[in-house]
Amino acid sequence: MMMVMASIKTKKGSEWVTEPPPEDLDLEEHKSIFHKVVDLVFDFLQSIALGGAFFVVVYLFVMQPHQVKGNSMHPTYYDEEYILTDKISYKFHLPQRGDIVILKSPKNPDIDFIKRVVALPGEKVLIKEGRLYINGQELQEDYLKVSTPVFPGGFIQEGLEVTIPDGFLFVLGDNRPGSSDSREFGFIPVENIIGRVFFRYFPLNRFGSVSHPDYNL
Repeated sequence: MMMVMASIKTKKGSEWVTEPPPEDLDLEEHKSIFHKVVDLVFDFLQSIALGGAFFVVVYLFVMQPHQVKGNSMHPTYYDEEYILTDKISYKFHLPQRGDIVILKSPKNPDIDFIKRVVALPGEKVLIKEGRLYINGQELQEDYLKVSTPVFPGGFIQEGLEVTIPDGFLFVLGDNRPGSSDSREFGFIPVENIIGRVFFRYFPLNRFGSVSHPDYNL
């Protein structure tokens, strides 16, 4: 059976005006509400998409969170601490002595290391009796709690001076006896550096940045 909707005539002044029945008014109101809901959903999805795109850009090009694994940087950074890495600064300048960096392992690029830059391209490095010398002068490292030994069969040998080539860095862990670093695997290409560690955000009792050291060189 076909339903027929009747219109309503009302008199406004001297003229009769045809108006839709109350049911039609309700339908228009529902349509208006539906369109508002759809607009809100699309606005929400658009915000999520823009937020996701912003996060991807920041993650890939600006900064990246990392979790420290192991104690090679003890006591500066401890195992399972969470840090932020600045990935953009080195687009404009080379790493500096004292920078703590995230780098790709020279043996397995799928693994990231955290180390400290201690010597730069063109400098001469020597380790003797647990002391580190740069261009013949002992490097004073106030953040260290231990000496700097060499490893049997490693890249650096006791008392043997080496020169860092252009485009390479010499990196060490602050926990010198327990760190796999340039003493073992040699110089690190600058392009292996992912970024500079600049902030620790967990645990909360160690929240904040670590000051950059001043050296005697």
